[in-house]
Amino acid sequence: MKILKNILALFAIAISLCASAQGSDYPANYARAPRFKALLVYSDTAEPAHVDFANDAVDFFKRLTVGDGWILDTSTTFAGYSYERLKEYNMLIVINISPAPGAEREAFEKYMENGGGWLGFHAAGYTDRSTDWAWFNRFLGCGNFYCNNWPPQPVLLTLDNTTCDITRNLPAEFVAPESEWYQFNPSPRENADVEILASISPKNYPLGIKDVISFGDFPIAWRNKNYRMVYLNYGHGDKEFTDATQNLMTVNAFRYVASHAPEGNPFNK
Repeated sequence: MKILKNILALFAIAISLCASAQGSDYPANYARAPRFKALLVYSDTAEPAHVDFANDAVDFFKRLTVGDGWILDTSTTFAGYSYERLKEYNMLIVINISPAPGAEREAFEKYMENGGGWLGFHAAGYTDRSTDWAWFNRFLGCGNFYCNNWPPQPVLLTLDNTTCDITRNLPAEFVAPESEWYQFNPSPRENADVEILASISPKNYPLGIKDVISFGDFPIAWRNKNYRMVYLNYGHGDKEFTDATQNLMTVNAFRYVASHAPEGNPFNK
């Protein structure tokens, strides 16, 4: 018992020393409390491949909460999330769903227009003529869904920006796991307010087996500089979190959105 007490005392001293050492000359910044809150929204009734990705995404982001560095809430709907409620969150992680017309869209628009954060994947950015949400096209920075490959397959990605926080520690080219890839028209590259981060390399053309894409501009990761947002095109099936490089880009994008909150970078606290 005495040995155990001594070990616990030494452990407490070590924790105290680490805490007191945090300063400009110390390399680590240990959180003393959760740094921020995020809300992950997904559908559990979407097409099966999108639900598979959603379940894997929930597990992936929950693992990033180990140690209580931040708080992750999850929901299978935007219903009930007023602007006042959304304001509680540093950012939204949106997987395979989007706000419904009416109060949900109004709350989301107000949240984003007032500094809210959004990390969206795959179907979270899907729009077509029936969507009828012009604001969201402006927010996403591109036109509607135009075409896709089928079946899902891996692709060679090329970085368009190698110096920003989201891509600077990634290889200039890498192979991403299999996915269904969306092409948009007009491309977000045509929007001066959009910064393209990564694209499907033209070396992949023709892309697809059943549904074949032969040409076209194909960005798969970008941000609209008018908002605190990043869109990542992947998100179809249960293979998306099997590649370390793509996982790193996901974590980088997550950190980027969280760190640019109007109230300051929570990772510096």
